[in-house]
Amino acid sequence: MVGRVGKEAHMRVLVIEDDAILRDGLTAGLRMSGFTPDAVACLEDARAALATTAFDGVVLDIMLPDGSGLDLLAEMRRGGRTVPVLLLTARDRVADRVQGLDAGADDYLGKPFDLSELAARLRALLRRQEGRAEGRLSCHGVTIDPGSLTGQAGETPLRFSRREFAVLHALMERPGTILSKSQLEDRLYGWQEEVESNAVEVHVHKLRAKLGRGFIETVRGLGYRIPAEEGASSRSGSGCS
Repeated sequence: MVGRVGKEAHMRVLVIEDDAILRDGLTAGLRMSGFTPDAVACLEDARAALATTAFDGVVLDIMLPDGSGLDLLAEMRRGGRTVPVLLLTARDRVADRVQGLDAGADDYLGKPFDLSELAARLRALLRRQEGRAEGRLSCHGVTIDPGSLTGQAGETPLRFSRREFAVLHALMERPGTILSKSQLEDRLYGWQEEVESNAVEVHVHKLRAKLGRGFIETVRGLGYRIPAEEGASSRSGSGCS
């Protein structure tokens, strides 16, 4: 049986922004920062997206062509959705920030903004959602840093492609848990991206070349996992941090 994962695509983010140039820039920049972003331009499309896809973070503009993003935020919270929401808006007065945070937003960033700050704020929100204070993950002597998409094995620095890192990050979040090929594909691809049939296998092969063949196990017919560390407590679940 494949282990159940509460956040199969920890880095999947919905961007709700009506400005086409900014929306395209946000999705491209977030993708380069290790996220898997999907984007819509209005509340109607956002509601449809939230009803069909399990996102792990939302970047929400307030002033949208068919209403206020705060109305959508209120709907989400009334419906019990706890997904972290970062408001991204030109309405950046103190009163606006207070209103947005009191409406249920987890963070607030005014326009213009720096994309690296937005990515860092999203990573912080997602860490808090998982109950982690530390941004880096470590397991079996390997440490990875989502902020730079790099890692280290002992004293050896490691560099990864964006998609290699996405696969490794997903597996290191839940050591001992089997992730299926489709779960890992969800981590790699947004709506508009074509899924390559053997992409997961290729990335796992490249990761093993860097980390050793035993670092990632293949569970035939089910998927992949990183073995839990010896002596892991039942409370921590994995022993990795």
